[in-house]
Amino acid sequence: MIPGKYRSVSGRAANNVNCGLHLVIQTSSLPEKNKVEFKLSKDTSSFPGRLLQHDLERNYSSRQGDHINLVSSSLSSFPILQRSSEEKILYSDRLSLERQKLTVCPIINGEDHLRLLNFQHNFITRIQNISNLQKLISLDLYDNQIEEISGLSTLRCLRVLLLGKNRIKKISNLENLKSLDVLDLHGNQITKIENINHLCELRVLNLARNFLSHVDNLNGLDSLTELNLRHNQITFVRDVDNLPCLQHLFLSFNNISSFDSVSCLADSSSLSDITFDGNPIAQESWYKHTVLQNMMQLRQLDMKRITEEERRMASVLAKKEEEKKRESHKQSLLKEKKRLTINNVARQWDLQQQRVANIATNEDRKDSDSAQDPCQIDGSTLSAFPEETGPLDSGLNNALQGLSVIDTYLVEVDGDTLSLYGSGALESLDRNWSVQTAGMITTVSFTFIEFDEIVHVLPKLKIKFPNSLHLKFKETNLVMLQQFNALAQLRRVDQLTIDPQGNPVVNFTLWKYYVLFRLSHFSMQKINGTEVTQNDMIMAERLFGILAHVASSELPQYRLISILGDARKKQFRYLK
Repeated sequence: MIPGKYRSVSGRAANNVNCGLHLVIQTSSLPEKNKVEFKLSKDTSSFPGRLLQHDLERNYSSRQGDHINLVSSSLSSFPILQRSSEEKILYSDRLSLERQKLTVCPIINGEDHLRLLNFQHNFITRIQNISNLQKLISLDLYDNQIEEISGLSTLRCLRVLLLGKNRIKKISNLENLKSLDVLDLHGNQITKIENINHLCELRVLNLARNFLSHVDNLNGLDSLTELNLRHNQITFVRDVDNLPCLQHLFLSFNNISSFDSVSCLADSSSLSDITFDGNPIAQESWYKHTVLQNMMQLRQLDMKRITEEERRMASVLAKKEEEKKRESHKQSLLKEKKRLTINNVARQWDLQQQRVANIATNEDRKDSDSAQDPCQIDGSTLSAFPEETGPLDSGLNNALQGLSVIDTYLVEVDGDTLSLYGSGALESLDRNWSVQTAGMITTVSFTFIEFDEIVHVLPKLKIKFPNSLHLKFKETNLVMLQQFNALAQLRRVDQLTIDPQGNPVVNFTLWKYYVLFRLSHFSMQKINGTEVTQNDMIMAERLFGILAHVASSELPQYRLISILGDARKKQFRYLK
């Protein structure tokens, strides 16, 4: 809106009058009879009520029906404007030279009291010859051919500067116009917002139809209430949240594709009217409720008033979106914590295995005759080793202590799978699991845990999770076939997965056949993901069946049943 003091009581612009000017073009060397006289009758249109709400493509046309004297002198290359005393008195504060085909600004003498000057629709290329008009408050140079802002340094009272539809490439030379209230630069070739931070009284800024690709550098415009940026190439907006009085922001027909690129708008407490129509973002299904949920103070969006129902829906969707984000963030944190914990457990496991290997090496050096086959080492051996065995072990112990500040084990239930990482996770089997959760578990996975430690909790596993059918072992130090015997005490095992990583026993060619023989009473269906066939069972019996005969001759029946399984009870009786 044009400032109130520039408007008449009726709401029309104060310069909406019909002025009389007499235009005479002559040269000093020509006789009086060669003087050319033009009589013009033109009406002055009003200054627009909402100056920049729409791009100011239609500026006011201030026309006068006066006799204008433009005298061309041999002493100057500029025409000299003259008005009669009567005209100066009648229209003392305004002058319109609209559509006069001017290529330069004429010299205006004796008009120091002018407040409104209109040069619309001419061919002026440079602003000049107006430095003496120091009381000027409104200068209209709309639709000319000006390439640079200049010649305004003395116009300290200027409040309205209209330079729309020119050829200006850069905002400059406005340092002394600290009282500027309205600045119209639409329809130029400006690529950057600059050199306006000192305009603390500027209320309206129009930069529509330029070549702007981004919006920033708006600090200092503390009075700005309206900013028009329509029809540019803008992809992101910054600093708008630093405009404490901004109410109307027009961003129609740009290249904004996401709310993140204009996220600063959410931090503006004063914005009440904004437009995004003509941008890629406006085509998205989430567009409207996203804008409303981030800018709850808005009253108008894309020139349409926001209803209470739209606000309510946006609020509901915002709450759902916030809950979704919180849940997503929570899951991300849990995943990251899981990753860090597993990495820590893995490091501790590696340090422990390295410590075992180093101690074993030291023992070998002490007594090479008593060297053991690596396959004979199991988890229980670790407890027999001394706490300190040299500088290297001390360093490893210190590293382990440093890692202890992070979680050293992890218990995870994912669907029907219970995953245990680290020996500390075995303690979870002592918890009071809900009947629903316990009944849902069908797969139990052990990782980074000594198999000999797992053996001690197998009875609890059978009781706590009666429906567990699939056991997985990874990095558990399964090194001997005999270790599989402990699984016989379980109620049922349909599938068994032994990961080669950290389980040397899988390097034995016949390990699967031993498992099938030893756990034949389970009628196992899969081993390491491969279906168990009848031929596999026959081969297992042929390879290891002799063990039943040997065992039956050396052990009492109750030991045979506990070790080899109840399914062979009758067979063992027969063998006895």
